[in-house]
Amino acid sequence: MSDLPENLKYAKTHEWALLENDNVVRVGITDFAQGELGDLVYIELPELGRKVAVQEQCAVVESVKTASDIFSPVAGEIVAVNAALTDEPEQVNDDAYQAWLFCVKADDLSDLDRLMDAEAYRQSIEE
Repeated sequence: MSDLPENLKYAKTHEWALLENDNVVRVGITDFAQGELGDLVYIELPELGRKVAVQEQCAVVESVKTASDIFSPVAGEIVAVNAALTDEPEQVNDDAYQAWLFCVKADDLSDLDRLMDAEAYRQSIEE
């Protein structure tokens, strides 16, 4: 198991979240998730300006093995997407914690309190 960044929050659905300035939450998938999926071949990102609810499906990643829905860990508005991933989805396989998928301007930062810290996530994937 790779080291889990301690500065991130984690969802049970294997997304990571990083709080940035101005209530913006950067979202990606965990190294565990990309490892389980295998080589990614396609990523469908949400549209800018889209309003999302907590745990609403808003993106899709496809690998040579399967497709997986990606859920927003917070409610808010999509304010950025990592468009480079549409041409190079393998960036997520190369470094899951650098290859973010989208950013949400959170309506309520308390949504982050429902997520796990690195240790709790580590325990959840080892079960």
